[in-house]
Amino acid sequence: MDEILVEFDRSTQRIGALREAAYRIIRDASCQIDAIGDRYRCRLTPKVGQHRTTAEDLRERFLDLVTDENLREKVATETSGVREVILALAFGTLAGTQEDAGPA
Repeated sequence: MDEILVEFDRSTQRIGALREAAYRIIRDASCQIDAIGDRYRCRLTPKVGQHRTTAEDLRERFLDLVTDENLREKVATETSGVREVILALAFGTLAGTQEDAGPA
């Protein structure tokens, strides 16, 4: 099976999601990401000897992984404030508990 090319617009696609997707597909294919002009070009090279996967299946899996990583980044950004409040409350409670216990 030959290389599979998948391109993304650099103005709408973050490199982090592409790198994460490349890592998650590493068992089935190697992925080289190049920035060419206003595009990211991802070259997927299927691993020799791996289970039989068609080029279209591999391409679709990579696109699904990129979509998943984009959603993960969006959720992380949208919930960062809530996470910070939870951590502040948790550590504040922990510090208060240690102060109440006094020296050992």
